[in-house]
Amino acid sequence: MAQLDVSNVLAKATTLSADQIKSVLQNAAVSQPVSVGETLSRKDYASADDLVADLCRELSVDYIKDIPVNDISSDLIRNLPINYAKTQGVLPFREEADSVTVLTSNPVNTKALDDLRVIFNKRIKPIVSTSQRIQDAINRVYEKSTAALSGLDEIDEDEMDLEDPIIDLLEAGEDDAPVIKLVNSILFRAVKEKASDIHMEPYEKDMVVRYRIDGILFDIFKPPKKLQNAITSRIKVMANLNIAEKRLPQDGRIPLKVGGKDIDIRLSSVPTTFGERIVMRLQDKSNQVRELHQQGFSEETLNTLEDMITRSYGIVIVTGPTGSGKSTTLYGVVAKLNKPDINILTIEDPVEQRIHGVGQVQVNSKIGLTFASGLRSFLRQDPDIIMVGEIRDLETAELAINSSLTGHLVLSTIHANDAPGAFPRMMDIGCEPFLIATSILAVLAQRLVRVLCPHCKVPYQPSDFDLQTLSITREQANSANICKTKGCEHCGQKGYIGRTVIAEILPVTDDIRSLIMQRKDGNTIKRQAVANGMKTFRDHGIQKVLAGITTIEELVTNTQLDI
Repeated sequence: MAQLDVSNVLAKATTLSADQIKSVLQNAAVSQPVSVGETLSRKDYASADDLVADLCRELSVDYIKDIPVNDISSDLIRNLPINYAKTQGVLPFREEADSVTVLTSNPVNTKALDDLRVIFNKRIKPIVSTSQRIQDAINRVYEKSTAALSGLDEIDEDEMDLEDPIIDLLEAGEDDAPVIKLVNSILFRAVKEKASDIHMEPYEKDMVVRYRIDGILFDIFKPPKKLQNAITSRIKVMANLNIAEKRLPQDGRIPLKVGGKDIDIRLSSVPTTFGERIVMRLQDKSNQVRELHQQGFSEETLNTLEDMITRSYGIVIVTGPTGSGKSTTLYGVVAKLNKPDINILTIEDPVEQRIHGVGQVQVNSKIGLTFASGLRSFLRQDPDIIMVGEIRDLETAELAINSSLTGHLVLSTIHANDAPGAFPRMMDIGCEPFLIATSILAVLAQRLVRVLCPHCKVPYQPSDFDLQTLSITREQANSANICKTKGCEHCGQKGYIGRTVIAEILPVTDDIRSLIMQRKDGNTIKRQAVANGMKTFRDHGIQKVLAGITTIEELVTNTQLDI
């Protein structure tokens, strides 16, 4: 970041105004022949943190990079509203006998510092950090404070008050009912721990809250059984569902803002023997679309996929189980193809991420807007590329095929266990084999495996059984980087952080097309595809095990032996 514009970087990294930045740099340069701004511009900086730290040293102001959130007492923020803290960019950090140290991204904000001096009736000592780090610390400290719900066992359900749905979880006030605080805390923690789903499961004598993190369910919390109805009602109110109807399944959505992030929650409620069971799927709408090369595909798979999506017509299908990253891949494809001279239309259920320059339509079955009806209308919108969220029925499949045959590139998903299994699946729906064979360009199948925590993974010497599973020799294993889990504070003792994709891509060649026309089963098609050089799930998974990215256990759990 050499020859950088110091003013612009400071404006992004702090809450200093343009006038304040100008004044600070001018005042700091009074006794120097060369201005501080010019001096800093001559240096190389890896990040805005380094620039702000260097500037603080020039100005003799204390700077902190890593904020120890767990060390900040909740008592310090008791009399400081969260909205004020976030607006002013200040957070009480440490209290001493005659002073209070305060985190700030704007050390010349005398008004805020004076307010804090009045609140604490002590001298205020500012310490500087970047705006983003302070906002994150504010979110975490206030969340920790509101999550400390003590005495729930003594709460009388009759005194519970269910208010209107919240917009920002962090704006919960002191007067909010305990159940509202409890639900807010459950949602906030799920977002913080990057859970994809929240399960609320009622049983005979208790209730269990579980999070699905990186594809695995973990028990998180067991609320008192007597709070079950109040918790369920609160969540249904937030989703605009009928709280009086407890005998039928219901579906809803909850739009939330958590710590500055826009979260879309899809909710499903079903009646069980011991009460309503609720599952919520969390989608962070503020995430940017991940490009294809960032998702973990092998170079060979990526090259084949990029070749297929540059064709002017045909169908490219992505398949895999629920939660395997199919939508993420399709968004990556759309983002790569999105150009000013290309007209791209999508129909999705739901629209998970917004892409500028792409016409995205949300399915609404209540008013008759289905995948099929939307796709039929698209053909009158002069599209070049069409994305259909999922092929679920014959009508949608036939429209997708017809669209590809009339000169459009169609992207879609279908549920199948592997790439060859997509062809029998479409035949089961009712599509004619000759239409499938002539319209589909390729099928990409994928699933996700957990990634080893880089902070604690340890080298592992595989057993003879492991070598047989991986189909490698001892010499190959010794020259590889095979690792196993250990667990540390960074990964919550799980041994894994995040997930990556393993995939197989099956281009439809002449011999594959011939097998489809003969209505051959998926195993027959797979054998021919492997003979043609297709790398299977297990092949790609073995590569990631040898590279120390994932473990043998993850490979065995998510793949099966090739036929």
